[in-house]
Amino acid sequence: MEPITTITSRTLVMPRSDVDTDQIIPARFLRTTTREGLGLQLFADWRYLPDGKPNPEFELNKPSAQGCKVLVAGDNFGCGSSREHAPWALLQNGFRAIIAPSFGDIFYSNSLNNGLVVIRL
Repeated sequence: MEPITTITSRTLVMPRSDVDTDQIIPARFLRTTTREGLGLQLFADWRYLPDGKPNPEFELNKPSAQGCKVLVAGDNFGCGSSREHAPWALLQNGFRAIIAPSFGDIFYSNSLNNGLVVIRL
């Protein structure tokens, strides 16, 4: 794990509260024990339309989101089950830090253990 001293990036704002780990990485993608490919499944139910095409209304699919390493989220981000795949998917998608008013406790710990900076603001 590479230590983080400074992150320079634009931010992606996702003003949603109570985003649980099943929304971050849906359970159907948890068959893997590696991190590879999880970034493409990040927020899959919001990110893709039923036909598999990107949902142009979802924050992550907008051109301004490209290259963002910092996600600003609403209250209680990462609540729900204890899946370690959630921080893996965020990291695989290029995020290095999440800023939110509060986090699910297990998500918070899993994130720190995997090198994802989580900041309560």
